[in-house]
Amino acid sequence: MIGKRILITGATNGIGKQAALELAMMGAEIVIVGRDELKTRKVSIDIKRASGNPKIDLLLADLSSMDDIRRIAAEFRDKYQRLDVLLNNAGAVFSQYQESADGYEMTFALNHLSYFLLTNLLLDIVKFTAKDHGEARIINVSSSAHRNATMRLDNLRDPSGYSFMNSYGASKLMNVLFTYELARRLEDTAVTINAVHPGLVNTGFGHNTGRLWSSIIKVLQKLFAISPKKGAETLVHLASSPAVAGVSGKYWNEKRQKRSSDISYDREQQKALWDYSAEVTGLE
Repeated sequence: MIGKRILITGATNGIGKQAALELAMMGAEIVIVGRDELKTRKVSIDIKRASGNPKIDLLLADLSSMDDIRRIAAEFRDKYQRLDVLLNNAGAVFSQYQESADGYEMTFALNHLSYFLLTNLLLDIVKFTAKDHGEARIINVSSSAHRNATMRLDNLRDPSGYSFMNSYGASKLMNVLFTYELARRLEDTAVTINAVHPGLVNTGFGHNTGRLWSSIIKVLQKLFAISPKKGAETLVHLASSPAVAGVSGKYWNEKRQKRSSDISYDREQQKALWDYSAEVTGLE
């Protein structure tokens, strides 16, 4: 991985932070994205010290904001001309209905639109990297929560009947739909894109969902969750392993290809999500 550059969102905690550390230890140049400046700077310093790799950079953004996403994409483009791996990992679950700065339901804005917009804004650099160096990779962190989800694009600004479980599952389904649609659009390039279910990981994820659900999630994590190191294994594998070179449009868990939900293979759903996302982000 020496000489390769990797951009990781949601890299200040959990599997994102762990993946950044392990890839830095392999010699990759890492750019982490975080929202809190002090925390993000501390994590970048910690990764430098733990890995012995000084080539750790950072970008600061609230990834639920399209303006912030456009700003950090511009900052990256101004500074770098190479991007070997884009790891879209940032995500959250929200116990109550919230709207992003752009007026969209927060889970949709952060968990899907950030993936879609940042990827498209940096896609030309990713393509150039693949052309010049033989390959480039995009990785979208999804979840098995997508399996029981359906996608509705007509109620993303409707707080009535909001369910954080339904919204989270739908956003993770969107990650898979987006992965498959973009994989098809990249078939004539050396860029691959894959989706990942990291497993139930023992982090602070879901601890903001109210007393009852937060308690349930904590118990489940205590009984069944894997460590962040274990949860990051498939991310690191997809980012670095020669064994997956050229493999694209797949859904992964435990470093193996798995079948995603039936609805995730629906091409009409994939295209509908793409068209809607392009419209709301202002992309052609």
